[in-house]
Amino acid sequence: MTAVRRHVGHVMSMPISLVLRGRHADDADGRSAWAEAMATLRDVDAAFSTYRPDSWISRLDRGEVALADCPPEVGEVLALGELARHRSHGAFDIRRPDRDGRRALDPSGVVKGWAVERAAKPLRRLADTDFCLGAGGDMVCHVADRAAPPWRVGVEDPRDPRRVLAVVPVREGAVATSGFAHRGAHVVDARTGRQPQAVASVTVVSDDLTRADLDATSALAQGPDALRWLGDQHGLAGVVVWQDGRAEVFGRPA
Repeated sequence: MTAVRRHVGHVMSMPISLVLRGRHADDADGRSAWAEAMATLRDVDAAFSTYRPDSWISRLDRGEVALADCPPEVGEVLALGELARHRSHGAFDIRRPDRDGRRALDPSGVVKGWAVERAAKPLRRLADTDFCLGAGGDMVCHVADRAAPPWRVGVEDPRDPRRVLAVVPVREGAVATSGFAHRGAHVVDARTGRQPQAVASVTVVSDDLTRADLDATSALAQGPDALRWLGDQHGLAGVVVWQDGRAEVFGRPA
């Protein structure tokens, strides 16, 4: 019987889960890879948390340091945010209005997927071992053996989280969902500052979680134009759930 091991942790204000199966699922190498993945996420939280006044991103936002003073990862994340702003025609933006009327720096919409993709690196080094690394509902999946079954990722109904609308098989890639069921109106259309209408959730399947997470959030911000915008992107598949309960599949998994 194939060995299977599950790990659960909490960092970046969200639950982190890992399922390992195969050669290193329940040995020292597997446990070391899990510890390294969690250490990566803790380092990201220390650098990017907008709730920590000593984080690089908070100090940069206050003007206490310049971008050149920050670790290179900060510039990488800001560049990804700018690219997403351009691709989404301004619907996604890492700068948000704060109580003082200025546009505060908040790259949270970039950081989660990017961080979990980085955290998956030590897991990819485990020979003959499959993994599914999840963070707040988003997942990076890997199947080492072509003969092994894929991971099966459920897409929940945003109106009833106990109900699964679709199941996505994933061998190599990522699944990200952006919606209002669990976190309320945490996504706005940056062009208007208002919560998008018509769409309830967007699930994106892509090669990596950095892109899947960014595109799911960017599409959600488009509101009624979510499906049309996703149709203009390349290499994506997934499900758009509208507020009236309709679910529409787009693209085709690779």
